[in-house]
Amino acid sequence: MYQMTADPRPRQAGPAPLPRPAPSGGVVLVGAHGGAGVTTLAGLLRPAWDKGTVRRPGPAQRPLRPAGRPVVLVARSTATAAARAVTATGLLAAQGVQVTVLAVIGDGLPEPAEARYRFRVLDGRVGAVIRVPYIPAFRLAADPLSVTLPRRARRALAEIRALAGEQPYPESVIRP
Repeated sequence: MYQMTADPRPRQAGPAPLPRPAPSGGVVLVGAHGGAGVTTLAGLLRPAWDKGTVRRPGPAQRPLRPAGRPVVLVARSTATAAARAVTATGLLAAQGVQVTVLAVIGDGLPEPAEARYRFRVLDGRVGAVIRVPYIPAFRLAADPLSVTLPRRARRALAEIRALAGEQPYPESVIRP
């Protein structure tokens, strides 16, 4: 079997299709590394677009295009994750994307000094650094919206929304 080199259907000449307008509202979430908690945070910050992990743009990878939406970079509170957050911030800046919020997801242990230092350095390169506390109930829940969030977590999510220019965290989600 031979590979086709030309499209068998004739193409019609005409005006280029109009670009679709970006949906309004919401935030774009990207992870500094795998397992950062992007999907869980996207579920809590609806409407939100989970864009996976930041990677170098290449032939198979397109650059991030947030379409005017605020970008939230997500990282765990470890030294390795902090180093990846520094790299991810640089990659996004090279693509012309400003990080509105760096969400540091707690893992239940104290934050290492090296991680604290790197996040403090990033504080000058991103809009704000918000720490989201560890929530043990997420380990058991199938849906993050089914968990009653502690006050510190609700406060952190409200800060992210406020910094991203969104409405306050809906009461219906705070207490399901």
